[in-house]
Amino acid sequence: MAAAVVVAAAATWQPQEGGFKEICGLLEQQISPSSDKSQIWQQLQHYSQFPDFNNYLAFILAHAEGKPVEVRQAAGLLLKNNLKTAFKSMPPANQEYIKAELLPCLGAADRQIRSTSGTIISVLVQLGGVLGWPELLHSLVKCLESNDLTHMEGAMDALSKVDSLTHRNYHKIQICEDIPQVLDAENPGSSERPIDIFLPRLLQLFQSPHASLRKLALGSVNQYIMLMPPVLYMSMDNYLQGLFVLANDPSSEVRKLPHLRNVIEYMLQVNKDPDEEVSLEACEFWSAYCEAPLPPENLRAFLPRLIPVLLSNMAYAEDDESLLDAEVNSFSSLEDGSLPDRDQDLKPRFHSSRFHGSEDAEDDDDDIVNIWNLRKCSAAALDIISNVFGDEILPTLMPFVQSKLSTSDDASWKEREAAVLALGAIAEGCINGLYPHLSEIVAFLIPLLDDKFPLIRSISCWTLSRFSKFIVQGIAHREGHEQFEKVLTGLLRRILDNNKRVQEAACSAFATLEEEAAEELEPRLEIILQHLMCAFGKYQRRNLRIVYDAIGTLADAVGGELNQPKHLEILMPPLIAKWQQLSNTDKDLFPLLECFTSIAQALGSGFSQFSQPVFQRCLDIIQSQQLAKVDPVSAGAQFDKEFVVCSLDLLSGLAEGLGSGIESLVSQSNLRDLLLQCCMDDGTDIRQSAFALLGDLARVCPIHLRPRLPEFLDIAAKQLNTPKLKETISVANNACWAIGELAIKVNQEISPVVMTVISCLVPILQHAEGLNKSLIENSAITLGRLASVCPELVSPHMEHFMQSWCIALAMIRDDIEKEDAFRGLCAMVKANPSGALSSLVFLCRAIASWHEIRSEELHNEVSQVLLGYKQMLKNGAWEQCMSALEPPVKERLSKYKV
Repeated sequence: MAAAVVVAAAATWQPQEGGFKEICGLLEQQISPSSDKSQIWQQLQHYSQFPDFNNYLAFILAHAEGKPVEVRQAAGLLLKNNLKTAFKSMPPANQEYIKAELLPCLGAADRQIRSTSGTIISVLVQLGGVLGWPELLHSLVKCLESNDLTHMEGAMDALSKVDSLTHRNYHKIQICEDIPQVLDAENPGSSERPIDIFLPRLLQLFQSPHASLRKLALGSVNQYIMLMPPVLYMSMDNYLQGLFVLANDPSSEVRKLPHLRNVIEYMLQVNKDPDEEVSLEACEFWSAYCEAPLPPENLRAFLPRLIPVLLSNMAYAEDDESLLDAEVNSFSSLEDGSLPDRDQDLKPRFHSSRFHGSEDAEDDDDDIVNIWNLRKCSAAALDIISNVFGDEILPTLMPFVQSKLSTSDDASWKEREAAVLALGAIAEGCINGLYPHLSEIVAFLIPLLDDKFPLIRSISCWTLSRFSKFIVQGIAHREGHEQFEKVLTGLLRRILDNNKRVQEAACSAFATLEEEAAEELEPRLEIILQHLMCAFGKYQRRNLRIVYDAIGTLADAVGGELNQPKHLEILMPPLIAKWQQLSNTDKDLFPLLECFTSIAQALGSGFSQFSQPVFQRCLDIIQSQQLAKVDPVSAGAQFDKEFVVCSLDLLSGLAEGLGSGIESLVSQSNLRDLLLQCCMDDGTDIRQSAFALLGDLARVCPIHLRPRLPEFLDIAAKQLNTPKLKETISVANNACWAIGELAIKVNQEISPVVMTVISCLVPILQHAEGLNKSLIENSAITLGRLASVCPELVSPHMEHFMQSWCIALAMIRDDIEKEDAFRGLCAMVKANPSGALSSLVFLCRAIASWHEIRSEELHNEVSQVLLGYKQMLKNGAWEQCMSALEPPVKERLSKYKV
């Protein structure tokens, strides 16, 4: 061996054949179960005294492809152990040779060779750092970007955690597991740290199609949570989004998420950071976690520590704008309610276009805090945590809340306010646990409506509104009735508060109470109107919008009860005066138009005395905006779609309220031509409201649409046949509904477009996944309405859509529109009975979806359809169909005597 192992210049170092064979022979004996391990070990120790012995080991690991992989792996294991003690004293040329041989091994075809090489690389990084080995970083990046699985796995294996492997199971020190600091070290001469290069690539691998890479990438990134390098902090949204997706990964190895507790622990610590921006970022994690499909158990153990942090952060910060405003105004002799609003005080407002069908959007009326901050975020987190964990958070939370509420000194008012906010935040999620104590909670909150601190008055309004549903439910009992009266009068009192923040909170809270109380408000309507109209005269521009909303909500809640002279005398004169005061280009007109829409619908024919000037002004606004769109100079104003949308929606409200009484107004106007232009507008909001109005006019005065009916039908059908259907789904929904309304009014006149529309509706029904529920329902109803008018056109094609149509029909609630759809179904079956045979089970389920068909005529038609099939199907075929139905379905069909 002495003669064979010759020191060579590293630049040209090549193994000697004899030395190579001798060392391989010893390694083969070492891994043999029957060999004398101690003797072999002594020989290997003898050879290790030669300077280039470790070069041989590196060569065998990298190039001995004719040898068993166990031999190459044993060479790597020995090399790793030698390097731990000898690397720093080795000649630099040998160090460089070994490094150079290891890097290509990251892409070796054999997983064990890749893994062993990664182990040795990690040891070298631990000994000498990563910055002294720039070729390593270059090779790792190259492997990660190669899109070759073996190279990517090799690089990831070196970067991630793979614990203990000896001969088959030996300890492995991986870069990101044991020494993550090395990649987060400063790089002299560069502004980038190594982790800045790797982290974006690791996050991309969260989406890799290969489970092994997803697991390794997740393990690597998770090692940096407690270190939190700047690049990870800046990428936190991407990291959390990827983490939550991987929590539901198809691979159980990926789903284990061994370091999720590290993430939660880190977020909990940072949530207490004195820098509010930092703590706000961390606070957003709790809502994101709860909204993601992650197991709540991971968070449960942290709740006793998390809830006090959230509650502490819910107190107003010293520099909170709301706090500063409130303090200034609390100590002024004349509070801020009389000060005019500046333009910058007015938030942008967005009108929601009219929508026919099942709404999917959620209300955000609970939002009484305009600026997103740590206080708001903490309350939102507590809200969602209460919805996930329910009453189990109460033993932790309530002692803190009760302690804060029990203080009475002025210095502690912010703590009391935060406790009231916390009660409102958990009102939904913890209602079962709170319900037995609800009467005491409400009784405690009512006096706070008159607290000396305006922000306690405002938060008490909001928290009471969160319990509105249950306060109204208690009206049946005497105590509950008295409490409802106290809440109602307390909120009305606060509506007339001098502080703008309190006005806003009280008005919003009262609107919520109105929605829940509905007809319970009727005996108190006069005093409610007096307070609202007093506020109308008192409020500045910003809060005036909230009064409009409260008035509109009241109209929706009490309906026709509002149509009494004593009520109209209080309500209408101030509104009409404001209506006349505002110009056609004043944006303060928007909420007034919305308010009039609700009033027109509530008053019905009672609005006719006010209808002519309102109707005409809507037309004037639409016309002037259409001019402004093409020639703002001539129009004297810039185009603003909100004016058009609000005017169209008010016209819809008039049509709904006045019914056929609107006909005289329409007949003497150019509404038809203006509406057609709006239906063709490039703005989706305008088209959405335009098709809603088209459907409303079709219901009450179709005769005035007839001259341009083909154009209306053509443009409506085009809304259903667009590659961007999901982007304009609300437009398609209203267009679909309008076609159905026109169909049942103009009958055979709709026949030219029937098959065009059917060809658009069928794909919607057949590919319903991910589409708006309302569009599916309206498509099913409109298809039925077209079939009822033109069964001879539709029935020959029914076998192509019968199954998906019946599935959609079964989901629709009982109403007049569902009756129309089933008349079309009966007409088609009568024209082509065989067309539904292959979908008979689905047809039976659709019929069974009725709780009760109120029309006796339709009930009889449906009975005839079922009886006809029973008679048609012989030799047990009918019985076979019935056996495929669920017991509740069969029970419901029994009422049709089949």
